[in-house]
Amino acid sequence: MENLKKYLPWTIRIIISFLFLISAVAKLYPSPYFAISTFEVKQLYPMGFSEDVAVYFSRILIGIELALGILLLQNNFLRRIVIPATMLMLVVFTVHLGIDTIQTGGNSGNCGCFGSLLPMTPIQAIIKNVIAIILLIIYLYITPKSVKEGSNCWVLSTITFAAILALFMIAPIQPKVAEIATEEMETPLETIENQPTETIAVNPTETTVTEEVPTETAKPVVDEPAKVKSGYTQYFSNIDQGKKILALFVPGCEHCRDVAKELTEMKRKDKNFPKIQIVFMNEEPEKISDFFEFAGATYPYKIIEVIPFWKLLGNNKDTPGIIYFWNGNKIKEWDGINEKKFVGSELKSLLKKNYSEIKK
Repeated sequence: MENLKKYLPWTIRIIISFLFLISAVAKLYPSPYFAISTFEVKQLYPMGFSEDVAVYFSRILIGIELALGILLLQNNFLRRIVIPATMLMLVVFTVHLGIDTIQTGGNSGNCGCFGSLLPMTPIQAIIKNVIAIILLIIYLYITPKSVKEGSNCWVLSTITFAAILALFMIAPIQPKVAEIATEEMETPLETIENQPTETIAVNPTETTVTEEVPTETAKPVVDEPAKVKSGYTQYFSNIDQGKKILALFVPGCEHCRDVAKELTEMKRKDKNFPKIQIVFMNEEPEKISDFFEFAGATYPYKIIEVIPFWKLLGNNKDTPGIIYFWNGNKIKEWDGINEKKFVGSELKSLLKKNYSEIKK
């Protein structure tokens, strides 16, 4: 029993410290600016944070998580400030997750606690937080109040401000830029489109002109949707003309590459396949050439910044994103790798149908 009381407090502190440190570091994966911007769009914007506030709140919040993870391993103001602050943060997170669970069911989606490094549903995160709170209560209960702790406030303030400052240095706030990259970077059409066409020579023949009585001919019925403005012409001026496929990809995303390759195979087999155009997130743009090499073809593309990209795709959606347009009408869209993921057979089926059949 004595050994338990001796080692359990430190075990609890190390466990909770590890959770907070991992949580802070995971929110910077795979790259700080990309990860924090994604956290802002997917977690903070739905909570009502404005763009101007979110960029500061996200960095301060992660900085505090990092600071608490470090402060739990030192002895200044541990019972009076550090542990109560840690429990308060866990309670706030748990209440937010509880509300999210009630609204969405909590069985799907990533709560963002560990960023994209360790995806976790809201229910899983609530269980993790509750266990952490219980462990901290046990720590306060089994640790005698008579145990001496330091009272150097400079340790707390220095570590906290240093952690927050580190976040602003690692992921500096970037100035607002136009949503479309300054360089158009539109590549030539796919090599599969550049096939030679057969030209048939027709010898001129003499014809006699006879006067014909004009007759009324019935106009063919065009079974397609009326032209509308999709709102995407700022990216591709011809997106509202006929059938088009708009893809929203991240250059380093393996799932995006797989979908691009599948689309290329579909286009090779169907000469009437719609034109494919891509909007890339400005994350590892140097991988775009490798992306096209893997896909087996190059396509016209634009590059936009991280936050505008997530807005274009949709805050609650994920990559790869595919949208099938017909005369500017959004016929079908797919996103992510779960229940709404892209299915090639669905697109093939839609492409064969008249508009009246799709509407049914």
